[in-house]
Amino acid sequence: MSWLTEVRNRLPFAARRDSPDNLWRKCPECHEMLFVKEYEDNLFVCPRCDHHGRIGSDIRFSQILDEGFRVLPSPAVKEDPLRFRDSKRYSDRLKAARSANAHPDALTNASGAIDGHRVVLGVQDFGFMGGSMGMAVGAAFLAGVDQAIADHCPYVIFTAAGGARMQEGILSLMQMPRTTGAIQRLKAAGLPYLVVLTDPTTGGVTASYAMLGDVQIAEPGALIGFAGQRVIQDTIREKLPEGFQRAEYLLEHGMIDMVVPRDQLKERLATIIGYLLPATRA
Repeated sequence: MSWLTEVRNRLPFAARRDSPDNLWRKCPECHEMLFVKEYEDNLFVCPRCDHHGRIGSDIRFSQILDEGFRVLPSPAVKEDPLRFRDSKRYSDRLKAARSANAHPDALTNASGAIDGHRVVLGVQDFGFMGGSMGMAVGAAFLAGVDQAIADHCPYVIFTAAGGARMQEGILSLMQMPRTTGAIQRLKAAGLPYLVVLTDPTTGGVTASYAMLGDVQIAEPGALIGFAGQRVIQDTIREKLPEGFQRAEYLLEHGMIDMVVPRDQLKERLATIIGYLLPATRA
């Protein structure tokens, strides 16, 4: 029950009635209560403080791609290759994540167009085990690149990850050179590779395909880095500057090319693709 419903039901003059508990949500940045419909209509961006909320693959596809896009099948990989277990078995964690998500792993590709320009679009979903990179993510990335080469169009990826998936050990780290090699094949084919960094993009993902784009874009306020701020601060024994590892700080220091608000992303991507590969018009 939300606090609003609780307060209303305590009022002696208010008639008690059933109402949905999902009409409001709290902004994680400014802590204002937001009407969910208004929040969704604003592309999941807080209308009070402009905080860009985390969104999943299907919502991102619908925001960026023209109508008529096709979600590509996810490649099959060997599951739980190390038979890993901590407080739970890895296989059980995968089942739980899949029951709560629409897709079988953290990275999903779709084939479509952005304002008429053909693209293959990959989206990492932080809601699936923190968007972590394992064998399935690596295989999906390679499949996305292969599809882009076959369609002679750019590969665009939206990253969101806590890093490599610890339950797959060295096999997750091997996805770093695999994805890097795939990017080289894309570039050898003369096709653009565009990266949109969303909150958060960290760890082995940042150390590999997330920072190898021909053009590096970020959403406002996105956390982007390799190691955590506390780890860095404890290592160098110095206080880190304000806004360290945020998109705007990286732009100021030349690590990325632009910071683009969510409502301008589709238009900006279409413009960039039009410059880099005008022949991709559908």
